[in-house]
Order: sequence, then structure tokens, then C-alpha cells
Amino acid sequence: MIDCTSVNTRRIFDPWGLAFGVLLPLLAAASGLVLTSIWESRLPTEIVTHWGLDGPDGYSTPMSFAWVFALVTMFVGGGCASFAALAQALLMWRRIMLVTGLVVTGLLSTLLVAVLWVQLDTAKGDDVELPGAAIGLGVLIGSALGVLGASLLRDYRVRVPALGPPDAKLPRGAAEPWRMVGGFGTVGIVVIAAIGVGIALLACGTIGSTWPLWVGLPVIVLVVGGLRYDVTIDSTGVRVRNFGLTTFDVDMDEIIGAKLTDVAAFKDFGGWGLRAKGPGRYGVITQRGTAVEIGTASGLTLTITTPQAEEVVGALNTWASQQHAER
Repeated sequence: MIDCTSVNTRRIFDPWGLAFGVLLPLLAAASGLVLTSIWESRLPTEIVTHWGLDGPDGYSTPMSFAWVFALVTMFVGGGCASFAALAQALLMWRRIMLVTGLVVTGLLSTLLVAVLWVQLDTAKGDDVELPGAAIGLGVLIGSALGVLGASLLRDYRVRVPALGPPDAKLPRGAAEPWRMVGGFGTVGIVVIAAIGVGIALLACGTIGSTWPLWVGLPVIVLVVGGLRYDVTIDSTGVRVRNFGLTTFDVDMDEIIGAKLTDVAAFKDFGGWGLRAKGPGRYGVITQRGTAVEIGTASGLTLTITTPQAEEVVGALNTWASQQHAER
């Protein structure tokens, strides 16, 4: 008999998550304070910190302004991004939160530098303009760092091998690989993206600036990317891919059994897509009706809706039985 307690060591923190999700926002916040301190002698005693439709309408001392940005960077940007450091959390959520947090961090850090830069060696009351291009640059930098960090995150979920084959009462079937591309189709994704861009452009026209588009683009990408899933099931296990990356997977030797179930998307999982409902219960929910419910030795449960649920259940139980026999 396998001693499951010694098979895996439970990792609490992902080192890349700590680096990108915790240390990077802290470094960005501290760097803003240091830079402001260095430039303070070249800045007016009160700098412009807010621009309205008619020009500057808000002022603050340089260090007060820098401290506000530092705190917002740490608590909002870092607060979101730090979720990536939690090794046992669902990988997809960790990636989304990291990208979101670093976009905020990049935006705030770049905007702080730009606001200070345009006011170097000026006097209070001088005509200075909001550096709108800095918003786009900050979003670009934050997005790039977020995507890089997200690609380095790893799934440290504890994997416990099953101690026996699936219950003999569970159905068996032909062990054939299966793949599903679920969620919105290409047309639906294009329409949703177009609506998002349209709303951002409307906001740009209303306020006479391009920053709503730059801020909106990462949000649109995250939303669109979360509308399509690629699920593959074969003799090695179950893999769910999203954003071109494996966001969730279950090894075949973890599976204690698969069974048929019926799913009502909102009632059972609160909606469609890759969903989480309670600790260890996840679902790839793309429709209402028949689904495959996969149980694992660690207590994690993955539910996948598909019209081919009966065939998939049979294949999974067959493969799991073979896997146990080979051990």
C-alpha cells in the first residue's frame, strides 16, 4: 500500500509568485518614493496631480503625491498580484490576478514618473499637460511583466495517488482520447471584444483622451481569454488549457473514479466557464446538462460538461483501472 502522506510535500508559496506578485509591487512603490526624493529639489513645492477637462485642477506636495501612489500600488496592485504567490490556489486564478495586479502596478508607477518628469524645473502654475501617453506605456509594461510572471507560475497542488482502481460499479468503456474546445466560438469572442473596444473608444471620445482604451485593452484580453477552454483527456490524465497555457490538470493515477452527473450552470457553479465552488470543487461548465464528475484521492473534484459524458466516463474509469494494475 502506498503511503500517500509521503508522496508530496505541500508547498505554501510559489517562488515566482512571490517574486512577481509581492516583491515587484513593493520594489515599484519604493522606487517611486526614492525617485521623488531625488527629484524633489527640482520640483515646485506643489505639483499638479489632477487634470480636469479644463486643465490642472488638483495640487499636492511631491512626497504626499508619491506616498499616495506607493500605498495604492502596494494595496491594490500588490494586493491583487500577491494572490499569485499562493501555491495551492487554482493556477488560472493566480495568473489572472498576477496580470491584473501588475497592470495596475505598471500603470501607477509609469504615471508617477511621467507626472514628475513633465514638472521638473518648472514653477507652480506653469502650463503642464497630463502625460496621457504614459498610461499606455504603463499598461504595456505591466501587461508584459504580468504575462512573463504568469508563464513562470507552476501548479504546486498536492497530488495523491489513488490506493485502488475505480469502484467496479462505475461504468467502463473504450479507452479513446477525447478533446473538447468549449466556451464561446470565434464569432462570439470577436463580437465581445469589439463591444469592449467600442465602449473604450466611446469613453475616449467623451473625455478627449486615449487612456480609457489603454486601460481597457488588458481587461478585454483577460475577459476574452477566459471565454474559451481546451480540454484534453487521454491515458495520462485530464488537462484544461486557457490562454495557451495549462491552467488545470489531473494525473491519471490520482483518479479514484468518474461518474455521470447533471449540471445546472448557475445553480451548481454560479455560471459558465472555469468555475470554483467551495474548496477543491472545480468545473469546466460550457452548457447545461450531462457532465463528467472526476474524483481524486486528494478530495479534489473536477466536473466537465459534455454531450459525450457517458463515453468519457467509461474511458476514464478504464484508464484509471489500467493505471492501478500497472502499479
